[in-house]
Amino acid sequence: MEDVRSRDDADGYETGRVGLRRFALLAVPGFAATAALAVALANGALAASFAVSGQEFKVSADELTGDGFVQYGSFDTNVRDELLPVAVTGLRKAEMTNLCQSVVTSLPVVGDISLKLSAGTGKKKVEATDLMLDATQLAGNASFNNIEIGRDASTLDKGPDGAQGMQDLFSQQADDIRMTNLKQTAWATTAGTFKLAGLHMKIHKGRTECF
Repeated sequence: MEDVRSRDDADGYETGRVGLRRFALLAVPGFAATAALAVALANGALAASFAVSGQEFKVSADELTGDGFVQYGSFDTNVRDELLPVAVTGLRKAEMTNLCQSVVTSLPVVGDISLKLSAGTGKKKVEATDLMLDATQLAGNASFNNIEIGRDASTLDKGPDGAQGMQDLFSQQADDIRMTNLKQTAWATTAGTFKLAGLHMKIHKGRTECF
């Protein structure tokens, strides 16, 4: 009986050791990811340089043309320091026709209130430099010149200054891009300069969105 208990105890002890090993193997990648994000935060490598609101907004355009295109994965943060995954698109210079931007706010008792902005209609165009778009959804018809797909995100060099992702992560870049029927849902947009020709903004009761 003593031998049996000894073997059971030994087995139990050995099982405990295996469990700890398994926990360590599972935990290390999580700790590494957290550490990598902490380093990214410390180095300012995350997307938007400000805390984003709790509302995504929609952007559409009949046509977008841009020089110095880059795209890579990153995160935005809100005021609670929650990480929000985004696909960052950067352009050194961009022009858009028939730009629309909308956001819907739901208020108690009042219901839905929509803010809708338009610009760049007719022969007028919206112009931007060092444009950065932090999107969760992007659709349209796109064409590129001299595109590089699968480049390390930390080595991007065609987009706006500092438009790079984390080392070892997937990215792509091109000399230029042309998109038609652009539809995008985003957390944030930043630009060095942003010229909105023919700007018009209106508040609507109910849901009035770009798409």
